[in-house]
Amino acid sequence: MPVGRDLFRFGETSKSIFNLLSGWVAIYTLLEDGRRQIVHFALPGAVMAVPTSNGAKISYGAQALTEVVVSVIPNTMLTTVLKDDPEVSMRLASRLARDISVAYDHMTSIGRRTARARVAYLLLELFTRHRAQWPGNHIEEMAIPLTQEQIGDATGLTFVHVNRVLSTLRKDKIVHFHYRRLRILDPDRLIEVAGVDAQTAMSWFE
Repeated sequence: MPVGRDLFRFGETSKSIFNLLSGWVAIYTLLEDGRRQIVHFALPGAVMAVPTSNGAKISYGAQALTEVVVSVIPNTMLTTVLKDDPEVSMRLASRLARDISVAYDHMTSIGRRTARARVAYLLLELFTRHRAQWPGNHIEEMAIPLTQEQIGDATGLTFVHVNRVLSTLRKDKIVHFHYRRLRILDPDRLIEVAGVDAQTAMSWFE
Protein backbone atom coordinates (compact mmCIF):
# COMPACT_ATOMS: atom_id res chain seq x y z
CA MET A 1 0.00 0.00 0.00
CA PRO A 2 1.47 3.40 -0.98
CA VAL A 3 2.39 6.30 1.28
CA GLY A 4 -0.54 8.48 2.34
CA ARG A 5 -3.25 5.89 1.71
CA ASP A 6 -5.79 5.24 4.46
CA LEU A 7 -6.10 1.59 5.46
CA PHE A 8 -9.45 2.47 7.00
CA ARG A 9 -11.16 5.72 7.95
CA PHE A 10 -12.89 7.29 10.90
CA GLY A 11 -16.61 6.46 10.84
CA GLU A 12 -16.38 3.27 8.81
CA THR A 13 -17.47 -0.16 9.98
CA SER A 14 -14.89 -2.93 10.18
CA LYS A 15 -15.35 -6.56 9.22
CA SER A 16 -11.64 -7.43 9.32
CA ILE A 17 -8.50 -6.94 11.33
CA PHE A 18 -5.30 -5.57 9.86
CA ASN A 19 -1.98 -7.07 10.91
CA LEU A 20 0.87 -4.72 9.96
CA LEU A 21 3.72 -6.75 8.47
CA SER A 22 6.02 -3.93 7.38
CA GLY A 23 6.07 -0.15 7.36
CA TRP A 24 4.75 2.63 9.63
CA VAL A 25 1.11 3.64 10.13
CA ALA A 26 -0.37 6.63 11.98
CA ILE A 27 -3.50 5.92 14.02
CA TYR A 28 -5.47 9.16 14.29
CA THR A 29 -8.73 10.79 15.28
CA LEU A 30 -10.36 13.85 13.75
CA LEU A 31 -11.69 16.86 15.63
CA GLU A 32 -14.84 18.71 14.59
CA ASP A 33 -12.79 21.54 13.08
CA GLY A 34 -10.84 19.10 10.89
CA ARG A 35 -7.67 19.02 12.94
CA ARG A 36 -6.01 15.66 13.36
CA GLN A 37 -4.68 14.08 16.56
CA ILE A 38 -2.30 11.17 16.08
CA VAL A 39 -2.84 8.85 19.04
CA HIS A 40 -0.44 6.06 18.13
CA PHE A 41 2.20 5.03 15.63
CA ALA A 42 1.79 1.41 14.56
CA LEU A 43 4.99 -0.51 13.75
CA PRO A 44 5.34 -4.03 12.30
CA GLY A 45 3.42 -6.55 14.39
CA ALA A 46 0.61 -4.16 15.28
CA VAL A 47 -3.02 -5.28 15.06
CA MET A 48 -5.46 -2.62 13.87
CA ALA A 49 -9.22 -2.21 13.28
CA VAL A 50 -10.73 -4.88 15.47
CA PRO A 51 -14.07 -5.88 13.86
CA THR A 52 -17.02 -3.81 15.06
CA SER A 53 -20.43 -5.23 15.92
CA ASN A 54 -24.07 -4.08 15.68
CA GLY A 55 -23.19 -1.47 13.08
CA ALA A 56 -20.75 0.38 15.37
CA LYS A 57 -18.39 2.80 13.65
CA ILE A 58 -14.62 2.92 14.00
CA SER A 59 -13.60 5.93 16.08
CA TYR A 60 -10.18 6.34 14.47
CA GLY A 61 -8.42 6.10 11.12
CA ALA A 62 -5.12 4.62 9.96
CA GLN A 63 -2.84 6.24 7.37
CA ALA A 64 0.29 4.73 5.83
CA LEU A 65 3.36 6.85 6.59
CA THR A 66 5.55 4.61 4.43
CA GLU A 67 4.81 1.89 1.92
CA VAL A 68 3.18 -0.81 4.03
CA VAL A 69 2.33 -4.48 3.80
CA VAL A 70 -0.67 -5.66 5.79
CA SER A 71 -2.43 -8.97 6.29
CA VAL A 72 -6.21 -8.45 6.18
CA ILE A 73 -8.10 -11.15 8.08
CA PRO A 74 -11.90 -11.19 7.59
CA ASN A 75 -14.01 -11.52 10.70
CA THR A 76 -15.47 -14.84 9.54
CA MET A 77 -12.02 -16.37 9.15
CA LEU A 78 -10.81 -14.85 12.42
CA THR A 79 -13.72 -16.38 14.34
CA THR A 80 -12.87 -19.84 13.03
CA VAL A 81 -9.16 -19.49 13.81
CA LEU A 82 -9.80 -18.28 17.36
CA LYS A 83 -12.12 -21.20 18.04
CA ASP A 84 -9.62 -23.74 16.72
CA ASP A 85 -6.51 -22.25 18.33
CA PRO A 86 -6.97 -20.45 21.69
CA GLU A 87 -3.27 -19.55 21.68
CA VAL A 88 -3.92 -17.22 18.76
CA SER A 89 -6.51 -15.43 20.92
CA MET A 90 -3.91 -14.87 23.63
CA ARG A 91 -1.34 -13.53 21.16
CA LEU A 92 -3.92 -11.21 19.63
CA ALA A 93 -5.03 -9.94 23.05
CA SER A 94 -1.39 -9.42 24.05
CA ARG A 95 -0.63 -7.32 20.97
CA LEU A 96 -3.76 -5.22 21.40
CA ALA A 97 -3.02 -4.67 25.11
CA ARG A 98 0.55 -3.59 24.29
CA ASP A 99 -0.52 -1.04 21.70
CA ILE A 100 -3.35 0.30 23.87
CA SER A 101 -0.88 0.76 26.74
CA VAL A 102 1.47 2.73 24.48
CA ALA A 103 -1.43 4.90 23.28
CA TYR A 104 -2.53 5.60 26.88
CA ASP A 105 1.02 6.61 27.80
CA HIS A 106 1.05 8.86 24.74
CA MET A 107 -2.13 10.65 25.83
CA THR A 108 -0.75 11.07 29.35
CA SER A 109 2.36 12.64 27.87
CA ILE A 110 0.27 15.20 25.96
CA GLY A 111 -1.77 16.07 29.05
CA ARG A 112 0.95 16.23 31.66
CA ARG A 113 4.34 16.96 30.05
CA THR A 114 5.88 20.19 28.82
CA ALA A 115 6.33 20.74 25.09
CA ARG A 116 10.03 19.86 25.34
CA ALA A 117 9.27 16.68 27.29
CA ARG A 118 6.48 15.66 24.89
CA VAL A 119 8.74 15.78 21.85
CA ALA A 120 11.58 14.06 23.70
CA TYR A 121 9.20 11.36 24.92
CA LEU A 122 7.83 10.69 21.43
CA LEU A 123 11.28 10.49 19.82
CA LEU A 124 12.57 8.21 22.57
CA GLU A 125 9.50 5.96 22.34
CA LEU A 126 9.72 5.57 18.56
CA PHE A 127 13.47 5.04 18.59
CA THR A 128 13.22 2.39 21.33
CA ARG A 129 10.30 0.54 19.75
CA HIS A 130 12.02 0.58 16.35
CA ARG A 131 15.32 -0.70 17.73
CA ALA A 132 13.57 -3.41 19.77
CA GLN A 133 12.66 -5.12 16.50
CA TRP A 134 16.33 -5.97 16.00
CA PRO A 135 17.68 -7.20 19.35
CA GLY A 136 21.44 -6.78 19.65
CA ASN A 137 21.54 -3.91 17.15
CA HIS A 138 23.04 -0.89 18.92
CA ILE A 139 22.36 1.74 16.27
CA GLU A 140 21.97 5.32 17.46
CA GLU A 141 20.49 6.63 14.21
CA MET A 142 17.38 5.70 12.26
CA ALA A 143 15.11 6.88 9.48
CA ILE A 144 11.90 8.19 11.03
CA PRO A 145 9.18 8.79 8.42
CA LEU A 146 7.63 11.81 10.12
CA THR A 147 7.41 15.47 9.26
CA GLN A 148 7.45 18.16 11.92
CA GLU A 149 3.74 18.67 11.25
CA GLN A 150 3.08 15.01 12.06
CA ILE A 151 5.14 15.28 15.24
CA GLY A 152 2.92 18.23 16.09
CA ASP A 153 -0.22 16.18 15.42
CA ALA A 154 1.11 13.54 17.82
CA THR A 155 2.15 15.93 20.58
CA GLY A 156 -0.58 18.58 20.39
CA LEU A 157 1.89 21.27 19.29
CA THR A 158 2.10 23.61 16.33
CA PHE A 159 4.72 23.24 13.61
CA VAL A 160 6.49 26.36 14.92
CA HIS A 161 6.60 24.99 18.47
CA VAL A 162 7.89 21.59 17.32
CA ASN A 163 10.59 23.29 15.25
CA ARG A 164 11.66 25.36 18.25
CA VAL A 165 11.83 22.32 20.55
CA LEU A 166 13.84 20.28 18.03
CA SER A 167 16.25 23.19 17.63
CA THR A 168 16.86 23.39 21.38
CA LEU A 169 17.32 19.62 21.65
CA ARG A 170 19.89 19.83 18.85
CA LYS A 171 21.70 22.81 20.43
CA ASP A 172 21.79 20.96 23.75
CA LYS A 173 23.35 17.99 21.90
CA ILE A 174 20.60 15.58 22.93
CA VAL A 175 19.12 14.57 19.56
CA HIS A 176 19.44 15.63 15.96
CA PHE A 177 16.37 15.36 13.69
CA HIS A 178 16.88 16.40 10.08
CA TYR A 179 15.27 15.32 6.81
CA ARG A 180 13.42 12.49 8.56
CA ARG A 181 16.52 11.05 10.15
CA LEU A 182 16.86 10.85 13.93
CA ARG A 183 20.18 10.54 15.69
CA ILE A 184 20.42 10.11 19.46
CA LEU A 185 23.38 12.17 20.68
CA ASP A 186 22.93 11.75 24.43
CA PRO A 187 20.60 8.87 25.41
CA ASP A 188 20.82 9.53 29.15
CA ARG A 189 19.82 13.16 28.80
CA LEU A 190 17.02 12.26 26.40
CA ILE A 191 15.59 9.86 28.99
CA GLU A 192 15.89 12.59 31.62
CA VAL A 193 14.17 15.23 29.49
CA ALA A 194 11.41 12.81 28.48
CA GLY A 195 10.77 11.88 32.11
CA VAL A 196 10.46 8.19 31.29
CA ASP A 197 10.40 5.66 34.11
CA ALA A 198 12.03 2.25 33.79
CA GLN A 199 8.72 0.35 33.67
CA THR A 200 7.44 2.38 30.73
CA ALA A 201 10.72 2.05 28.84
CA MET A 202 10.76 -1.72 29.31
CA SER A 203 7.20 -2.03 27.99
CA TRP A 204 8.41 -0.65 24.63
CA PHE A 205 10.68 -3.68 24.23
CA GLU A 206 7.89 -6.23 24.66
